[in-house]
Amino acid sequence: GRKVLIVYAHQEPKSLNGSLKRVAVEELSKQGCSVTVSDLYAMQFEPRATRNDIVGCLHNSEEFNYGVEAWEAYKRGGLSNDLIEEQKKVQEADLLIFQFPLYWFSMPAIMKGWMDRVLVQGFAHEFPNCYDSGLLKNKLALFSFTTGGSREMYAKGGISGDIRYLLWPMQHGIMHFCGVKVLAPHICFAPEYVSEEKRKEMLVAWAQRLKTLWKEEPINCSPEWYFK
Repeated sequence: GRKVLIVYAHQEPKSLNGSLKRVAVEELSKQGCSVTVSDLYAMQFEPRATRNDIVGCLHNSEEFNYGVEAWEAYKRGGLSNDLIEEQKKVQEADLLIFQFPLYWFSMPAIMKGWMDRVLVQGFAHEFPNCYDSGLLKNKLALFSFTTGGSREMYAKGGISGDIRYLLWPMQHGIMHFCGVKVLAPHICFAPEYVSEEKRKEMLVAWAQRLKTLWKEEPINCSPEWYFK
């Protein structure tokens, strides 16, 4: 059975994001996948990268450099328990699904904090092992999110610009950098401004997509995909 980790960032279980997460758990479990959810708000996940992430002595006690310290701590098994726990979930997963509402053209701070703290050097990347040779290269990722703006606003020529531009830092700068292959994003545009009927259709469309998800080819992770 395949393993899936859903990293979920929404405060309200009854929200559309909460329902999308629930649909993914149900549908993938039905397929025989083993599904784990990191519900960041419920876990009160700490988004700030601080000295508390390093257990024991620092590599350089004179001057604190988070990147260096986290890398050294990872090598000696000296990261804080919450990080070790999340890294273990990532390590075991074949597929990572990120479920969230788009905030200010990006992911919520709590999810960005998860990226900052969990995907440390040595675990997710280690130069020159990045992009196609990133350390997480046998994994897939999918960004599933809701927007405040309509599809037209996020079209090429729309006021917000092509939605793909916003995906560049998340999909390319984080996932692809760590070697993860990226599936096409799943976007629910402006759910707050549509009928209950339309929201139900959004959930059905997600369930349908999940049925054949494992047959999908990853997107071509080149700048052309984002900026053509």
